[in-house]
Amino acid sequence: MLKERYELAKGRLSEICTEMVAGETFLDFFHKEAAFLLKTGEILERDQRDFSMEELQSENRGLYEELFPKNYGHCYGNPAYAAEKLGEYGKAFSFLYTELRGTIAYAYEKKYWDYTVAAELFLEIYAAFEGEEKTSVKSTEDILRSYVNDYCQDMMELRIAEGVNPSLDFAVRIIMDSDLTDLRYLYRYGEYISVNETGVAEFLNRLSEEQINDMARTYTEGYRIGFINGRKDITKKKSVNIRYNLGFERMVRAAIIQFREMGLEPVIYRHATHAVNKRGSARIGFTGGNPNPQFDYDHRQDQALFMDSDFVQRKLRSMQNAYEKYKDQAAVHGGPACIETFGEEPFSPVTTPEVWTLTEAQQKLQVELDNESGQIVNRYIKGDERSFTIIAYPVPEIGEDFPEIFAEIVKINTLDYKLYERIQQTIIETLDTCQWVEIKGKDDNETDLIIHLHELEDIKKQTNFENCVADVNIPVGEVFTSPVLAGTGGILHVKKVYLNGLQFKDLKLVFDCGQVIDYSCANFETEEENRAYIEDNILHHHPKIPMGEFAIGTNTTAYVAAEKYGIADKLPILIAEKMGPHFAVGDTCYSWAEDTPVFNPDGREIIARDNEISILRKEDISLAYYGCHTDITIPYEELGSIRVIDEDGEGVSIIENGRFVLAGTEELNIPFDR
Repeated sequence: MLKERYELAKGRLSEICTEMVAGETFLDFFHKEAAFLLKTGEILERDQRDFSMEELQSENRGLYEELFPKNYGHCYGNPAYAAEKLGEYGKAFSFLYTELRGTIAYAYEKKYWDYTVAAELFLEIYAAFEGEEKTSVKSTEDILRSYVNDYCQDMMELRIAEGVNPSLDFAVRIIMDSDLTDLRYLYRYGEYISVNETGVAEFLNRLSEEQINDMARTYTEGYRIGFINGRKDITKKKSVNIRYNLGFERMVRAAIIQFREMGLEPVIYRHATHAVNKRGSARIGFTGGNPNPQFDYDHRQDQALFMDSDFVQRKLRSMQNAYEKYKDQAAVHGGPACIETFGEEPFSPVTTPEVWTLTEAQQKLQVELDNESGQIVNRYIKGDERSFTIIAYPVPEIGEDFPEIFAEIVKINTLDYKLYERIQQTIIETLDTCQWVEIKGKDDNETDLIIHLHELEDIKKQTNFENCVADVNIPVGEVFTSPVLAGTGGILHVKKVYLNGLQFKDLKLVFDCGQVIDYSCANFETEEENRAYIEDNILHHHPKIPMGEFAIGTNTTAYVAAEKYGIADKLPILIAEKMGPHFAVGDTCYSWAEDTPVFNPDGREIIARDNEISILRKEDISLAYYGCHTDITIPYEELGSIRVIDEDGEGVSIIENGRFVLAGTEELNIPFDR
C-alpha cells in the first residue's frame, strides 16, 4: 500500500513540473517544490554507491543553497519573500516549504512513509489550486492543520522510538562502519556539510588514537560519574542518547566503545524535521552545519498554525501512547550525553513581521503542553534515575587559531578537579555562614542583586551549595544553589550575552520575590520588539519566571583563554557559566529529582534542592515546573563584588573588582597574572 502511494505521488510530481494549470501567482512555487521533491525522491530510491567528493559536495550544496543568506531574500522559506510573492497565502506556503525540507532527511534515511506523506501534502495543496476558482487562505491552512493532526500519533511515536530504541541505528552505522579518514562519509547523513564539519573531521584525523580516546574518556566518565555523584544506579540503564555535531565521529566512535563497556548502547537521532516534533529553533539531536540560522528563527513558532486545545490533547495522548508502547526501553534509558560546538559567527536575528506568531492564548497552551509533556517523560524516564553530561569543543569558523583554541579547550576540559574541589569548598564554607549574598556590577554594569539562601539546621551535615567538579557539566568550575525566592531580588544586567545561540544586548532582568517582573534589552529599535524577544527566548511565554539557580563560576583559566583568543562572545554557556557568577531563570538544577539526596565530596547533604515553586509538585505538579533553565553569566570584567552578608549587615568578600579575595581562593587569580 505504501509503495503504491509513493509511486502515485512520484508520477504526479513529474507531471506538475511542466503543468500550467495553477494560477500564475503560485506556479513558481509549485514548479520549484515539485522539482525539489523529485530530487529528494531520486536520493531516496538510489542504491549506495561510490560518488566522488566533488559529486557529493555539488549535491549537498544544491540541496541547501536556497537557504544561504545571499539567496534567502528570494526563497519561499523566507516568510517575507513568500508574503511578497503570494500575498496573504505566504505564511501557509512558507510553512509548507519548511515541512517539505524534511524530505532530505527522509531520503537519506530511506524513510518512505515520511517522504510519501510529505509529498501527498504537497499534492493536496496543489490540487486545491488547480481549478479556476482560487482556494481560500483558510482552506489552505486547514489542509495543513489536517496533515499535522492526522499524522501526529505516527510522528510522535517514531520520534520517541528513536530516543530509546538502539536498533534504530542509522547514525550509529555511519559512525561505526565508515572509513573515517575518507570524509565522503559525512555526506551519508543528508545534513548540510560546511567547512566546520569537514574541518573538525580533518583535525580529529590528525590526532593520535590515545588523544581521541582521552577526549572520549573525559566525556564518558563525566556521564558515569554523574550517576555516582547523584547516587543513581547506572547498572540499571541499557542505553545512552549521544548528541553531537557532524565531524566528531572519530571521538563519538571511541565514546560508543567506552559506553558499551559500561553496558550502554547508543541511541542517536537527528534533530526534528516534522513541525509536530520541533521545539522552537533548537536543534536537539545530531546535526550538520546550519545554512542559515535566520531560517530556523523565522519558523520557530510555526506551531501557531495548528496550536489549539484539541492539538494539545492529541499530542499529549500520542506521547502517552508512544511511551507506553516503548516503556520497557524507556525505563532503562540513562539520559543524554551531549557534545556541543562553538565558534560559529554569532547570530543576532532579524525580526520578520510575516512569520507565524503564537497568540497570547496559544502561548498559554504551549506552556500547558510543555508542562504536561514533561510529566509524561518523567513517568517513563524517571528524573531521579537518569543523568546526563555535556562537553563542548570549537569549530574551525572560530578563526585561524582553531588548532590552538581546540588544544586549550581540551586542557580546560581536563583541569585538576581536586584543586577546584578544594578551593570551591573554601567558598562554600564561607557561603554557608550566612543567608544572604550580595552581587554588584561595576562601571556601567547596573547589576545589584541580593540572594536569599536556605537556612541550615546543622552546618556539619548540611550545605546550600553544590561543589561542582567535572561530571555532568564539563569543564570544572562552579558552586551553585537554588535560592529562596522570598527576599531574592534586584537587577541583573549584562552588556552582551549569547543564550541558546541568540545574542542579547544590554540585557536587564528585574527580580522581585525571586521572579522576573520586568525586563528589557537593546537588540531592536522598539521596546515592544525587545520585550517580545525576551518573552520568546528567556521567559518562554510565562508571565513570571523564577531564579532557579545562583552560582559562582571559578574557572579563571577558561576566562583568560577566552580573552587571549578574543572568543568570549563565541563560548557556549556551558563554559561561559564557569567564568563569573551566573543566574538561571526557570527550573532549579534538581528539577524532577528534588527528593533524591545529593551530597558534596565532604559528605554534607545539599539541602537547597527546592524553592517555593518547585515544592508545589507535592500538591499540584502542573504548577511546579517551567521546562526551561537559562543561565546568564556576568563576566569578571563587569563584576564589582560578591559578598556574603550576615544578620548585622556586615559583609565578607569573595570577589572584589573581578578578582577572588577570599582567603584560600588566591590560586584562582594565577591565570589573570600570567
